[in-house]
Amino acid sequence: MGDCIFCKIAQKEIPSKAVYEDDRILCFHDLEPQAPVHVLIIPKKHIESLDDVTVEDQELLGYIMTKVKDIAAELGLENGYRLVNNCGEDGFQTVKHLHFHLLGKRKLTWPPG
Repeated sequence: MGDCIFCKIAQKEIPSKAVYEDDRILCFHDLEPQAPVHVLIIPKKHIESLDDVTVEDQELLGYIMTKVKDIAAELGLENGYRLVNNCGEDGFQTVKHLHFHLLGKRKLTWPPG
């Protein structure tokens, strides 16, 4: 999508502090971290939100889920972590590109807010 900030980051039009990247996903540090470790995991394919996932995206989402533990291990999240997806306005999705927040390195409380 032409004006999507995450697409621009994935295409290297906007710099990011990458943690992990391959041909399908990119993981980079959040600019406004809410925990000592706070990274975003995005598919390089533009999908607006979980509400826009199709059957064709099953393999990609499964792939993302299998990479989470590897990224968490690389970031030293050996004592646990939280993976969050915000969907839609009430879910506080601020960027209309599917993404997952991976947070850790502190005791996380519940409910989150």
